[in-house]
Amino acid sequence: METQYLNALRFVLDNGTTKTDRTGVGTISCFGMQQRYDLSKGFPAVTTKKLAWKSVVSELLWFIEGSGDELRLREILHGSRNSEKSTIWTANATAPYWTNKYKKFPPKGPQYPGDLGRVYGLQWRHWQTKDKELIGHSQLINKEVDQLTELIKGIKADPSGRRHILTAWNPGELNDMALPPCHVFSQFYVADNKLSCQMYQRSCDMFLGVPFNIASYSLLTHMIAQVCGLDVGEFVHVLGDAHIYSNHVEQVKEQLSREPLPAAQLLLNPTIKDITEFTMNDIVLNNYQSHPPIKAEMAV
Repeated sequence: METQYLNALRFVLDNGTTKTDRTGVGTISCFGMQQRYDLSKGFPAVTTKKLAWKSVVSELLWFIEGSGDELRLREILHGSRNSEKSTIWTANATAPYWTNKYKKFPPKGPQYPGDLGRVYGLQWRHWQTKDKELIGHSQLINKEVDQLTELIKGIKADPSGRRHILTAWNPGELNDMALPPCHVFSQFYVADNKLSCQMYQRSCDMFLGVPFNIASYSLLTHMIAQVCGLDVGEFVHVLGDAHIYSNHVEQVKEQLSREPLPAAQLLLNPTIKDITEFTMNDIVLNNYQSHPPIKAEMAV
């Protein structure tokens, strides 16, 4: 199962074009790739290095909750909003290009400590429309679409439908985000009572990000399948700009020198029938084995 990812990683390393990028680090890049993971045969958690599993789970629960508050993510992952431990979003929340935006372009930028703007979870659960609704006697606000709730309702009502979509790419609000979404768009598909997910990712950090994203959307597929009374099918991963950062090359070579280990199994609390009710304790990666971690700096 992991071989597909490793083959893609090797292909980018061997065939990619050297490019500059927004972060100033530089990349080796290829455009347009696809991998398919059969979720019925095991969970596609990377084994050639250690996966930050709790970070995967906490971030997805944070998305599902509809939050854009990095301190709330700390609370889910570490147990306290005041934890001094970081999350994978800490660097974005504190990056000068974001924290200084309010000073230059109010009301853009963070409105409170930890505010990441209208990132994934807010788009999934609180997509704002052009229509207005009256709150109280005088306050008009934009009506919202809860995409995740509507997605699950749609799958249950019309499994054969072709409109089971979840998107985080909102062109009208990209400037209101600490980081525009990398995994932008996913479609869900039911056949033979199995739920599959195809996700398009515009920007794909092959070493740090992609294994995390594979695990996250595979987990989301399992969770939606359970609450819809379905089995799991495939996770199909479509990559746009698939790149290795220039300061990750040696780490990639180290990872590619390792042999994959047997796939783990995902265990979800079977009593959960509402996707918003999952907690960290309801999601277990069973029999996960991996090679040691390989550290690398995240480009921001």
